[in-house]
Amino acid sequence: MTSARYRAFVAVARHGSLSAAARALHVSQPTVSAQIASLEQQSHLELFHRRGYRMNLSVAGEQLLPLAQKILALEAEAEYFLRDAGQLNQGTLHLGAVGPFHVIEMVAAYRQRHPGMKLSIRIGNSRQVLEDLVNYATDLGVLAGRHDNDALDALLYARHAIILFAHKDHFLARHRSVPLAMLEGVELLRREAGSTTQATLDKALHDAGVRTECALEVGSRESLREAVARGLGVGAVSEAEFIPDPRFRPIRIEGDPAITSTYIYFARERRESVLVRSFLQAQQKVLESAASMMQSPLS
Repeated sequence: MTSARYRAFVAVARHGSLSAAARALHVSQPTVSAQIASLEQQSHLELFHRRGYRMNLSVAGEQLLPLAQKILALEAEAEYFLRDAGQLNQGTLHLGAVGPFHVIEMVAAYRQRHPGMKLSIRIGNSRQVLEDLVNYATDLGVLAGRHDNDALDALLYARHAIILFAHKDHFLARHRSVPLAMLEGVELLRREAGSTTQATLDKALHDAGVRTECALEVGSRESLREAVARGLGVGAVSEAEFIPDPRFRPIRIEGDPAITSTYIYFARERRESVLVRSFLQAQQKVLESAASMMQSPLS
């Protein structure tokens, strides 16, 4: 089987139709159709269920997908190794992240070392970022918090205190910092289920025996900012992600009882890959600083 057939298979699985896959691969639709038909005829398996123009993976297709993605990832690794004496003067590095803040910082550092490389960033929730790594859809992922997965390794990139921010007319806005106990009964805006920031703050509140009111649940940082700006409640965010705004005031929690940690994740078996190693080397100074930070409490 040629890699072109695997590439067509992965593209159809990702985009859901022959036409969309053809556009993504810059080939004709009949070419993609023929490659899928060839795979199915040779294996005597139905890899997709056809529903009009839509194509959904069958059980066999779902089992093949991570293997095909791994084959394509290894093929790319071989090309990078053999081409340009391993200098990475061309090609694409695929990243996954739950938010733009740290990953853009990392991309800037990488581009300084490898200006000829292209980078693709896929933003999603934690579950999607981890699945993409395991399935070889991305090369590295940037996530908050530790996630147990035997197939993945993680390196600490940064640690930041969680801070509050409130409308400028809110009573908490008169304080630069407050004890956690002062949040008793305060209407605290909640992030969506699965938010590491929310889970970390919830644990700190629970451990301190502090109960807050749930004013509203929001699904993004942008929505959180607007809700705070309109006086709907108090927000919480990683200190590194706080963006100043005249409509509200930042408030530190005394003693920094809630800390978020950002990690770079990658498949364990790809630790020595050219792509993964080149990205980690570009972040080396920050990674070394984060490692030393773990030796002492966050100040």
